[in-house]
Amino acid sequence: MLRAPTFSRSIAVLLCLAGVAAQPMAAGTADHGLARLLAAYPDQLAAIEGNTLVWRDGTRMELDDGKGPKPFEAWLEDPDIEDMLAIPYPAGDLTAPPQKNIDPGRGRNAHFFDKMYGDCRKGEVAKNLVEIAWLPGKTHQRLKVTKVNGVDKRLTAISRELGLLPAKFDPFLIPAAGATNCRVIAGTDRPSAHGYGIALDIALKHAHYWRWPKTGPSKALAYKNEIPMEIVRIFEQHGFIWGGKWYHYDTMHFEYRPELIAPAP
Repeated sequence: MLRAPTFSRSIAVLLCLAGVAAQPMAAGTADHGLARLLAAYPDQLAAIEGNTLVWRDGTRMELDDGKGPKPFEAWLEDPDIEDMLAIPYPAGDLTAPPQKNIDPGRGRNAHFFDKMYGDCRKGEVAKNLVEIAWLPGKTHQRLKVTKVNGVDKRLTAISRELGLLPAKFDPFLIPAAGATNCRVIAGTDRPSAHGYGIALDIALKHAHYWRWPKTGPSKALAYKNEIPMEIVRIFEQHGFIWGGKWYHYDTMHFEYRPELIAPAP
């Protein structure tokens, strides 16, 4: 039987990430995060039984590690599968900078993604990589991405739609800054989404990244972005989240995370 995490648990996680002491809350409307997870990967995932995610090949994974809501650094370093789903991703136009430590999708359970796409350090991702043309009407650039879950087909469709945008958008798209790359995230030991072949960076000359500017004594991040929402909407409509909707912003970054995103309004 599908057991979805409760609304109160998700609120507790958000409070903890934001540095607010989580208080006990009455159970409310059920969070459909786990149902979205199953729907997002139908070829890979079979069912949820209690606290167990069942893969179609019979592999079983724990959903909740029992550690409760985690402080931000712990959530980022070692999220369980439910933790990955706890922060809603706000599809559509960005109306305000993300609140402190609200980074939907930035917490990734490596065990889950290694199973889904392979461990690039062991050569498991390479066998599923295919080459796609990037904005073929405007450039000759080609990118390698995974074919697992149809990521290659989705990025091909994105490229086609982006190619129909007016020329004023070209500087944000040409050339793409990079796709598959077996590496860790800068400043960490955590595997990058690029290592799974599910991520694409654009617009290096127009990008902003939270590590680049110097912070003041409060260490608060000053949000910056130049990427047009017209580009973001197209990626989101195909199941890609945008790093510009993270407090720890990475505005060049998109990655395929259909479990987190509903169709944009």
